[in-house]
Amino acid sequence: METPERSSLPCLFLPIRAKCGAILANQRGLAIPLANDNWSLPMDVLAFASRKGGSGKSTLTAHLAVHVHRPSRPCLLIDDDPQGSLTLWNELRGNDALPIKSVKRGIGDIIKKAKRNNVEWVFIDTAPNVSPSVIEAIEAATLVIIPCRPGLFDLDAVQETITYAREARTPYAVVFNAAPPKREDLESPAVTAARECLARLKVPVWGGQITHRAGFSLALNAGQGVKEYDADAGPTAEIARLWQAIDKSVKAIRGARAGTVMHCVAA
Repeated sequence: METPERSSLPCLFLPIRAKCGAILANQRGLAIPLANDNWSLPMDVLAFASRKGGSGKSTLTAHLAVHVHRPSRPCLLIDDDPQGSLTLWNELRGNDALPIKSVKRGIGDIIKKAKRNNVEWVFIDTAPNVSPSVIEAIEAATLVIIPCRPGLFDLDAVQETITYAREARTPYAVVFNAAPPKREDLESPAVTAARECLARLKVPVWGGQITHRAGFSLALNAGQGVKEYDADAGPTAEIARLWQAIDKSVKAIRGARAGTVMHCVAA
């Protein structure tokens, strides 16, 4: 299947060059490499993946799911991490628990069933390794979100996840999580250095950051997302900006898929 021409992509982002094909990038949006095939996915699936434990996979999954889920826009959580952090948090929600499946294998079957049940978004929290189930999640995803703290160990760990996403030809982007606070609206030297490091490797990175704030942890401790815990706080705004970037990127991916399918039919 041919790669969609850049001119046919939605003008949501500024195209730049990358090792794995066309990338959609924007200072405030996600930078997403567009895959050349694997477009016949059953629904929009976000896989949160990183070999590094403590990078923020469960945290981002929980807060984003709460931000998105509503009766008219149902979501499904898939907990693929043996530690079960996402499941524990969801149990604390009581009557407000989100639909969730804890799995060790068979992610593809769960996604197909979710599609039949009209679920709009699937959020997969993966284990901090490259087990077969993690690879399955990456292959099934519309987009892989790779949380990364702006430090040496995390930067080293994300490269393995990036390699698997590229091999699966699945769009992906790194999101800086637990980053030092900005000062006078300027990001910290650690974030800038990490961003430059990944840029040299031609890795797509979200232009924003999720700052290290107590609000994220306090909300999880209460079985909530930051949107529920304190709707007016800085953490809620950061999650909203991240989701806006993800949503725009997924729409761009859909557009690229549609263009590719139309091109193939016309040919």
